[in-house]
Amino acid sequence: MLNEVERWLATRSWSATDRPLHRIMAAKRSSGQTVSVVLPALNEEETVGDIVAVIRHDLMQQVPLVDEIVVVDSGSTDRTSEVAAAAGARVVHRDDILPRMPAVPGKGEVLWRSLLVTSGDIVCFIDADLKEFSSDFVSGIVGPLLTDPGVDLVKGMYDRPLGTELDSLASGKTAGQGGRVTELMARPLLNMHWPQLAGFVQPLGGEYAARRSLLEQLPFPVGYGIELGMLVDALHLVGLDALAQVDVGVRKHRHQDGQALGRMSAAIYRTAQLRLARGHMIRPALTQFERGRDGFEPRTYSVDTEERPPMVEIAEYAERKVA
Repeated sequence: MLNEVERWLATRSWSATDRPLHRIMAAKRSSGQTVSVVLPALNEEETVGDIVAVIRHDLMQQVPLVDEIVVVDSGSTDRTSEVAAAAGARVVHRDDILPRMPAVPGKGEVLWRSLLVTSGDIVCFIDADLKEFSSDFVSGIVGPLLTDPGVDLVKGMYDRPLGTELDSLASGKTAGQGGRVTELMARPLLNMHWPQLAGFVQPLGGEYAARRSLLEQLPFPVGYGIELGMLVDALHLVGLDALAQVDVGVRKHRHQDGQALGRMSAAIYRTAQLRLARGHMIRPALTQFERGRDGFEPRTYSVDTEERPPMVEIAEYAERKVA
């Protein structure tokens, strides 16, 4: 491991318990900074309400750490919007944000557009499919941004069980075997091409927070490449010491099947490829196979090839800041 990474792990990797909530609140009061929490959501009616309710109770009613919770619905066909609103979130529909630019499917698209409908100096992103959610996910990753002015982006790190503890014991596996795309795609890419980022435990994790002043300067891959792209671009823009990670325990969520993970991997590889060469992709598509009535049938999916520009280049965002 690079000496720089070893030093970074010793100085920029923390536990949520390192910063008690009273210390975080004191820093928030003295700095006057505001915090927005964003949940990108697509058909998450089973989990989004509980997440919103926990954040509201623990971090808005018990202590005023969070100033707004915004759920950006990216086209749900279930009751995601109704459940989120009933739990106390402000719900905004993706297609209603910046309507002059037609939206495309993808998580990165939703996160990018969320900058236009939030106001916090610090923006915290939380995936909407988490189970047994703890507000430590928010306070833990927001804490360093409020207490340390030299930190610009904080990723959550955690164990990711692939199944239940009983499933893990029965299969002889440890409980932390989730994050398959991280281990098979993202971690090798980062270690080989951006070794300064090799210390991140969960580089693709969907729970992270950053200063708006950083986020608005970054391009956003519209799809699954958003987390890797953001880490790489932030490294080049603000340097390794402005990046950090916080241990927030265990992350339980819905797992995707192998083919969905293949499509995710392709998008992440494409994001890395662009940053390595800014070149032309020979074939922005991925063919997978499913067994049908007559044998294996090919299914070809396009790989996300679009990125949104830094938000500071969007006229509506600049006008909002002036206003």
